[in-house]
Amino acid sequence: MTVVLNHTIVRARDKDASAAFFARLISRSVGPPTGPFTPVQVNDDLTLDFDDRGPFTAGHYGFLVDDETFDALLGRLDGIPFGSGPEHGWDRRINHLAGGRGVYVGDPDGHSYEFFTVSPS
Repeated sequence: MTVVLNHTIVRARDKDASAAFFARLISRSVGPPTGPFTPVQVNDDLTLDFDDRGPFTAGHYGFLVDDETFDALLGRLDGIPFGSGPEHGWDRRINHLAGGRGVYVGDPDGHSYEFFTVSPS
């Protein structure tokens, strides 16, 4: 059997606000509550379950996307902190690692969402 990540919990200060931010970022909808979670279906195999119970720690989440999705994402970053990499801060630039394009996006809770068009080696 192939191993596929099906879901992961994203800690948040406000699960609904964090889920809404992420859903807008990737042009998806927030799903109906599932128990204590506010879910966002990333693709057919993966759901991020936002949870505001317990201690909060900001995390990093990386996503391989196609060029069309990357371009659309860039168009939604007005007023949102983004940058070419951790060493450059939110410089409002993209990177070209591994011959593709990549960007780091900061969310209101301090999470870093990384989107790249070529898998880093």
